[in-house]
Amino acid sequence: MEGNARFVAGNPLCRPTIAQVRELASGQSPFATVLACADSRVPVETLFDHDPGDIFVVRLAGNFVSDAALASIEYATAVLKSPLVMVLGHTSCGAVQAAVEYARTGIKLPGHMHMLVDAILPAAKACEHQPGDWWGNAVVENARLNARTLRESKPVMTQALENGHQIVGAVYDLSTGKVSLL
Repeated sequence: MEGNARFVAGNPLCRPTIAQVRELASGQSPFATVLACADSRVPVETLFDHDPGDIFVVRLAGNFVSDAALASIEYATAVLKSPLVMVLGHTSCGAVQAAVEYARTGIKLPGHMHMLVDAILPAAKACEHQPGDWWGNAVVENARLNARTLRESKPVMTQALENGHQIVGAVYDLSTGKVSLL
């Protein structure tokens, strides 16, 4: 979060060099794992002001826990010993908007894209009658639900939590650059 504060303030410290990249060729030990959206406006290492090798990033549209995402997060946690996992949603998420629109209209997306909607739909439905912006509320709820899914995932993630690891949800605001913990 200190890195995000530097990023928002326009005072980043990180400027990766080819020498740093070469050092990482022999291995990695990231201090955090982030499940983030595939949205090109969410450059995880940049917005936390960290160099390559610091954050293990798993990205897919809608930042939800799929089998493949879970396997990657378990790898980062159990093998690479990453002690922190963050599920990072973001404002104006198109995948979340698609789930809200499906809940509103019942119109499916073509091809495989509806798989994203199906995964995010529980968050969209949970927020349907809440005060405020349905889309924005669903972004927050999606990050919360997926952080909870990780916390309840057995055996790797529950064991990691018992050993002091942390799993948190957060939302990145595209207009300000600020990450807020949930």
